[in-house]
Amino acid sequence: DPQQIEFATASKRKLRRFIVIDEVVDKLYGSKVREYFEENNVQHKILSLPTTEETKSMDLVLNILHEVQNFSLDRRTEPIIAIGGGVCLDIVGLAASLYRRRTPYIRVPTTLLSYVDASVGAKNGVNFLQCKNKLGGYTPPVASFLDRSFIQSIPRRHISNGLGEILKMALMKHKGLFDLLKNHGKYLLDTKFQSCNGFADHRDAALQTTRIAIETMLEELAPNLWEDDLDRLVDFGHLISPELEMSVLPSLMHGEAVNIDMAFMTYVAHVRGLLDAEEKEQILQCMRGLELPVWHSGCSWDLIQRALQERLKHSGGQPRMPLPTGLGVADIFNDTSEETLERAYKLWVKD
Repeated sequence: DPQQIEFATASKRKLRRFIVIDEVVDKLYGSKVREYFEENNVQHKILSLPTTEETKSMDLVLNILHEVQNFSLDRRTEPIIAIGGGVCLDIVGLAASLYRRRTPYIRVPTTLLSYVDASVGAKNGVNFLQCKNKLGGYTPPVASFLDRSFIQSIPRRHISNGLGEILKMALMKHKGLFDLLKNHGKYLLDTKFQSCNGFADHRDAALQTTRIAIETMLEELAPNLWEDDLDRLVDFGHLISPELEMSVLPSLMHGEAVNIDMAFMTYVAHVRGLLDAEEKEQILQCMRGLELPVWHSGCSWDLIQRALQERLKHSGGQPRMPLPTGLGVADIFNDTSEETLERAYKLWVKD
């Protein structure tokens, strides 16, 4: 808003910013962040917090809000800045949406998963009563600042974790993205998504992959930001994974749980005749190439039934099951029988 910019630059008042940063990110980049605000003569408060699935609670939101209140933040001109992974961005988004009903906030994702997933869209939330993101809302950030250089400092497993959400978009919407992951997956893991010169065979696979993943995510989310339409392709991998992820914490990361869900649903699609045996194998080989798990002992038949029952409760009484109907194409199904699911499960277990 040009008027806001004019107000901010013309004001005699010193610029002020409240920043919430994940404590691991703070150890790596905190000194640079502080140096940036000091050099730009910005009065700032940096709150470093442990932001993990286990700490993702209203207690942490209230902790942030106490500090925001003490800072006397002006909600019109002083957006809260969140620097961290998806959990950090979710928690800060919820805190900002509650403070004086809606305070603007900015997302700065530092993991691959948050770069292509949490940075896009309007949702925020916290876990409640052992249920993933049971409390939350829809408040989009005023901006997301994307910088892939953060990704070079995260462990290889975290990069693989982010590739799970990228693969989701590839399987649902974009054969070209699937081919990129199949052909360049190991290279992306090895180079940690940094743009490297001198690798002509790979061109700029990191830029292409992240750009297509974000663009396809935006195509799905933007027309349905508040989820008025419950038929969502982006729910692929998210029917069973919330139950699985919470039941085995902290052994599975979010993208890993999503991939296990997608692997099972690939078998469901195959048993239904939507995918042939070669397409099923291509998907599973791609998953393994991205170093993602395709099975977990915690994903029992009982858990799958429980998760799908929970799904019915918040999806208007229909399963609204996204399934691949080929490589890079998909549809939503409400007619998958329990017999089909059980056959798919037994085949999955056998393999």
